[in-house]
Amino acid sequence: MHIVVCVKQVPDTKIIKINPKTNTLDRRSAPAILNPYDAHAVQEAVSIREKTGGTISVLSMGPPQATAVIKKSIEIGADRGYLITDRAFAGADTLATSYALFKAIEKINKEIPVDMIICGKHAIDGDTGQVGPGIARRLDIPPVTNVIEVTEVNLEEKTVLIKRKLSSGYELIQAEMPCLLTVEKEINQIEYSPMPNMIKAARYEPVIWAVSDLENVDRVQLGLKGSPTIVGKMFTPPRPEGGKKIEGSPDEQVNQLMDILLEQKDVLTLQSSKQ
Repeated sequence: MHIVVCVKQVPDTKIIKINPKTNTLDRRSAPAILNPYDAHAVQEAVSIREKTGGTISVLSMGPPQATAVIKKSIEIGADRGYLITDRAFAGADTLATSYALFKAIEKINKEIPVDMIICGKHAIDGDTGQVGPGIARRLDIPPVTNVIEVTEVNLEEKTVLIKRKLSSGYELIQAEMPCLLTVEKEINQIEYSPMPNMIKAARYEPVIWAVSDLENVDRVQLGLKGSPTIVGKMFTPPRPEGGKKIEGSPDEQVNQLMDILLEQKDVLTLQSSKQ
């Protein structure tokens, strides 16, 4: 069983600011971290390996300092890691990113055949959820999104039973391997890393590939050239204003609250009648 987990280095969105002049993320304003959803993807791969055996490879695309998220993945329990880094990848949108990762997975697959690819639901700096399905489409394998539980992996029949979250409930489906999963945070809890993993991560040096190390790459599909997406403007949404303050005795507060609810009901009724 060989699982490839795609991980990304992202700025901590709890701290990051927006450059008012360029309307872009000021990545220097926040520390870089392993995308939280991807951490759960690595943890799930570790859980599957405990049941089936096998190998976990992590793959990332980014600048040289992105080796930090690969080391973090090794600390969680991955066996080895790959980083594709090259100026040709700069400025990639989700379409160009999925193409670059697809070409890297093709090369990894020649070393050890890949049975499953796991990605986080989305990256917190982009929030699109497009890269995972984009990779699956290029590899022509089934994508299963919003996974909250991997119920069963059958190595003999090459199938996996999966529970995924829908807007209206849940769905239990069976997919053939190889397949690609994108996982929610609720799929597991990140466990504390044992000391041997921490030591291994500190010493580990990932495999680094440039574009020239990949095979049959169409450079037109990389970086800015391969990115049709254009961001017109970015802005910080206004902070929500506080509601009305209720004061007085309990009876007075109840009366004030009823007045507010009736007022809101009248507004909604008026809006509905206009429609």
